[in-house]
Amino acid sequence: MSTISKIQEEIIDEFSLFDDWMGRYEYLIELGKSLPLIDEQYKTEENIIKGCQSRVWLHAENDGQKVIYTADSDAILTKGLIALMIRVLSHHTPEEIVKADMDFVDKIGLKEHLSPTRANGLLSMIKQMKYYALAMQAK
Repeated sequence: MSTISKIQEEIIDEFSLFDDWMGRYEYLIELGKSLPLIDEQYKTEENIIKGCQSRVWLHAENDGQKVIYTADSDAILTKGLIALMIRVLSHHTPEEIVKADMDFVDKIGLKEHLSPTRANGLLSMIKQMKYYALAMQAK
C-alpha cells in the first residue's frame, strides 16, 4: 500500500509530463471520469461540501481501520479535483489523513491555476476530508 507522500509524489510526476495547463486540465477531467461515485443515498444536503462553487457531495466510511471516500460533483473539473484528493487520502487510516500535509497541491501549481473560487473549493474539500477522518479518529 502506497503512503500518502508516495501518492503525492506520483501525482507530481504525472503533472510534470504536461507542457501546459490545458493538458493538465484535460488530465483532471479524465481523472474525474474514474471517480469512485458516491451512492445516490448519500447525495444529500449534509454531504455537500460548503465553500465549493459547484455542488460536491462527499461521503466517508470507515472499514474498521481505513477511511474510504466516495464523491460526486455536478462540474466536470471539480469532479477531477475531488478524484485527485480521494486518490491521495482514501484507503488510509484516520491518523494518516489528519497528519497529511497535502503539499503536492502547491507543487503542481494547482492553486495558482484555479480560479479563486475553485481554489477555495479545493481547500474546503481537503478540510472536509480531514474533518471526517478526525471524527473517525475520535470514535
